[in-house]
Amino acid sequence: MKLEFMSKSQNEAFARVVVASFASQLDPTIEELADVKTAVSEAVTNAIIHGYEGKEGTVIVECSISDNEIEIIIEDKGKGIEDVEMARQPLYTSKPELERSGMGFTVMETFMDTVEIETKKDVGTKIRMLKKFGSVDD
Repeated sequence: MKLEFMSKSQNEAFARVVVASFASQLDPTIEELADVKTAVSEAVTNAIIHGYEGKEGTVIVECSISDNEIEIIIEDKGKGIEDVEMARQPLYTSKPELERSGMGFTVMETFMDTVEIETKKDVGTKIRMLKKFGSVDD
């Protein structure tokens, strides 16, 4: 599944619902689905706020399923992350004036099994997240 949308904050909820609908074919528990929705929300919000910094751009969401695992990729063509290790630290935010909590990557890493970050200055960022679902009977 591939979804592309403008980097507007109201599209974050749209992305979250689309990914949750796609993931529902794995028959997740309510908690598993909430975890995925929360992680997607954080990744898309980061792309919009930090990747594009108020400028228009495109956010791309791709999902695939293999066995009982979902892979979610969220990508922007924005400014990239200057220091990934710093960005992964709890409570770090590059936008304190926006009253951001600095917990985006921490939340993603808490709710997903794997979170990988590819980024390049002035080229963009790609977040790859994996989650296995335990309720699938195969």
